Amino acid sequence: MKMLLGEYSPNLTDGSRLALPKKLREQIDEDTVILTKGFEPCIFLYAYSDWLNETAKHMENSITEHTTRDLKRYMYSSASDVSIDGQGRLVVPPMLLEYASITKETSLIGAGDHIEIWNPNNWMHYIESVSKNLAKL
Repeated sequence: MKMLLGEYSPNLTDGSRLALPKKLREQIDEDTVILTKGFEPCIFLYAYSDWLNETAKHMENSITEHTTRDLKRYMYSSASDVSIDGQGRLVVPPMLLEYASITKETSLIGAGDHIEIWNPNNWMHYIESVSKNLAKL
């Protein structure tokens, strides 16, 4: 079972390439990943096999349910299968970079079963908000 952990700050290089940190690459251990819109303004990255497992859960739900249709449209319409090259880099599609407001700097977050790619300022504001809400508990 994968356990993707940690926070990293790799920059995008020319051609919208992102180098995955070695610890995360070793956990993914596949040559193809899926990138799609996250629920906050970030990008979700799943190992291909994990994506198949995750989507199998949603496929069981009936398309007659409005929320099921919305979720499927949201996640699948923006999904791209992306290859990881021999140096551990992948190319992030421009549409996803625009969605997440990423130009060069990134915050890469291990989120257990997937990775999230954030604009560093958005990540900082998000985590501050979460911290304040947790402090109220």
